[in-house]
Amino acid sequence: DPRLITEVSMAVAKAAMESGVARKQITDWDAYSAHLKNIMGQESKLTQQLYETARRNPQRVVFAEGIHPTMLKAAVEARNEGICHPILLGNDEMIAKKAAELELSLEGIEIINLRHDREAPRRERFAQILAEKRARQGYTFEEANDKMFERNYFGMMMVETGEADAFITGVYTKYSNTIKVAKEVVGIKPGYEHFATMHILNSKKGTFFIGDTLINRHPVVDVARLMEGAVRVFNHEPVMAMASYSNFGSDTVGSPAEVHEAVRILQEEDPSRLIDGEMQINIALDKELRDPKYPFTRLRGKDVNTLVFPNLSSANMASKLIQYMSPDVEVIGPLQIGLNKPIHFTDFESSVRDILTITAVAAIDAIVSKRKCTENCL
Repeated sequence: DPRLITEVSMAVAKAAMESGVARKQITDWDAYSAHLKNIMGQESKLTQQLYETARRNPQRVVFAEGIHPTMLKAAVEARNEGICHPILLGNDEMIAKKAAELELSLEGIEIINLRHDREAPRRERFAQILAEKRARQGYTFEEANDKMFERNYFGMMMVETGEADAFITGVYTKYSNTIKVAKEVVGIKPGYEHFATMHILNSKKGTFFIGDTLINRHPVVDVARLMEGAVRVFNHEPVMAMASYSNFGSDTVGSPAEVHEAVRILQEEDPSRLIDGEMQINIALDKELRDPKYPFTRLRGKDVNTLVFPNLSSANMASKLIQYMSPDVEVIGPLQIGLNKPIHFTDFESSVRDILTITAVAAIDAIVSKRKCTENCL
């Protein structure tokens, strides 16, 4: 268990100080723990910032697949780290048995057996809300009530009704199903026709944001708008390049032409927006190469940190390739952008650490959403 690196080391240090053997006194144990995790490669500075931000205001996060060992471990670790107040969905007896097998304490973690008879009133209440919301799309109460026996519908309705703040799913569920449920239950933000996902690549050369890595095949205009706002949430100024195999109109058909048109729309929509393209990846990331050759670019003198790919295939393959070929690059994601509520996805290959990081992002998403709601209401 990699947590022993910090727990045992800190225990030894404390014992050495108490016995008088230690020549150096440690006063900030949180900083010491962060230092140990950093040198062991367990947490980067970015990850530590995400965890610290989430800890300041822990949110109620629902974990859809409570019986899955990886998600169960992540929920327990999230509680231990103070990142959130976890809520597990699933059969309580089976979850308790699995936790015992894994030697995990469930103290302080709420478990909801959504299919139990005692949850019938809540299922019916959720069903009534969803049926009324989607009545014009042919939903009936009976159909909606049946859907409340499914983890994703029930969990997302908890967030929709304010009974939870964020939702994590994906280690069992296909993306296509999760996307469909998210659109039905919480919906897409006003002003957008799509929602998207992005990955964060944290490397020695800097932090980069890429998308859309999971949801949309082609609608790059909405993806660029969504990523622009999301990058600001992570305290970065979005400097955006629209990626292609073509540079600034050198190919006038197919994908480059579509990206070229998207750039025109986005630049006309907001003349101050730092976005340009279409351009090849090396041109986008190397300003010494880009600026002399294309001095007219709106990104002149700027370091690009946001890459909007022309389609889902290229973005998804780029993120997977980097993750596989560059173990030194920390890959965080997929991170959902553009839904009305904090609904976030994992996948079957996610590690405990992957889910823990997405949980921190989901909690921050909930904090930011509440703050925006408060500001808009004043």
